[in-house]
Amino acid sequence: MDIESFREYCLSLPGTTEGMKWDHLCFMIEEKIYVIIAIDEGNRFSIKCNPDEFDELAARDGIEQAYHMAKRQWIQIENLEVLNDKELKSRVADSRAMVLAKLPKKTQAKYT
Repeated sequence: MDIESFREYCLSLPGTTEGMKWDHLCFMIEEKIYVIIAIDEGNRFSIKCNPDEFDELAARDGIEQAYHMAKRQWIQIENLEVLNDKELKSRVADSRAMVLAKLPKKTQAKYT
C-alpha cells in the first residue's frame, strides 16, 4: 500500500484526525494516537497491538517493539509493504479500537 492510500484509509475511520507530532504523521481519535508514521524515514510506522499477539508479531520479519511506546503493546513495522493490504487495514482498525476502548464510555458512544 502506498502512503496516500494508507492515509485515505486511516482518515476513513470514524473520528480520525491527522496531525504532526515529533516530526511524524499521526492518526488519532480524540487526540489519542493510534498510528504514528515516519514519512521521512521510509514510512516506518507504529500501531497498538493486542499484548497476547505481541510475541508472534515481533517474531516476524520487519516487525519489532515500538521505541518509546508502551512495552509489548505497540509494534513498529518497517514499512507499508511488510503486511498485505488486508492485514494492514485490519491491524490499523484494531489499533484504533484499542485506543478508543481506553476512552470514557460517553466518548466511545460517539463512534459506535
